[in-house]
Amino acid sequence: MTPPAPSYELLPGAPASPVLLHVPHSARAVPEDVRRGIVLDDAALERELDHITDAHTDELAERTAQLAAVTPWRFVNRLSRLVVDPERFPDEREEMAAVGMGAVYTRTTHRGELRPADTDPEPLLTRYFRPYARAMTEAVADRLAATGRAVVIDVHSYPTEPLPYELHGTGPRPPVCLGTDAFHTPPELVRAARKAFADCGETGLDSPFAGTYVPLEFHGADARVSALMVEIRRDTYMAEPGGAAGPGLDRLATALAALVEAS
Repeated sequence: MTPPAPSYELLPGAPASPVLLHVPHSARAVPEDVRRGIVLDDAALERELDHITDAHTDELAERTAQLAAVTPWRFVNRLSRLVVDPERFPDEREEMAAVGMGAVYTRTTHRGELRPADTDPEPLLTRYFRPYARAMTEAVADRLAATGRAVVIDVHSYPTEPLPYELHGTGPRPPVCLGTDAFHTPPELVRAARKAFADCGETGLDSPFAGTYVPLEFHGADARVSALMVEIRRDTYMAEPGGAAGPGLDRLATALAALVEAS
């Protein structure tokens, strides 16, 4: 019997690198026991995965690591965000819970039923969410111990046209959206990102998606942890929804490597 795939993977970088590329939404894998709690049939589930997955962002991070002069560390989720979304707050702080997309989703991107509304999220939080959060916290702590600082670059993508689940889908949708945090995103990191992605089209801030991921232990408390979310509009590098990557992925990897080196 094949053992289950690990739910996340920490891929080591250079000992002197403070940079951690976080790739939370690139996978499509859903364990069979989790699949049984999802009400969609197989075809509908595949369509939902096409829409919700940040396809090829793991490959983008891998190419970036190969190109960067100092190899960044990578923390990659190996399970779909339909299992748990490791970037959501697991409690009432999460605004996406209003559309059934808190840490454990009960609704789809098109606001249809994914799981019964009365699904108890606790078993999935215990099995997947909390171990992931602990491991990511340890990865950041390790960079702090080794280098005195940590730079979390959150690697995402988003669809060209807004999906019904988006709470802020009416704003600009630039080729590159930078999500920021008032405490953890210093202006020089934003400037470095704008410069790095200058050849990739317009770069916007916090639209259509805002904020960035910092483990809760450090959030709002440790300024040695810097963070920036990089959201790539999918038409710049792939066929939508859920299609193959194109040559744009190489251009983006070069840009992201430049940001890593400037961080």
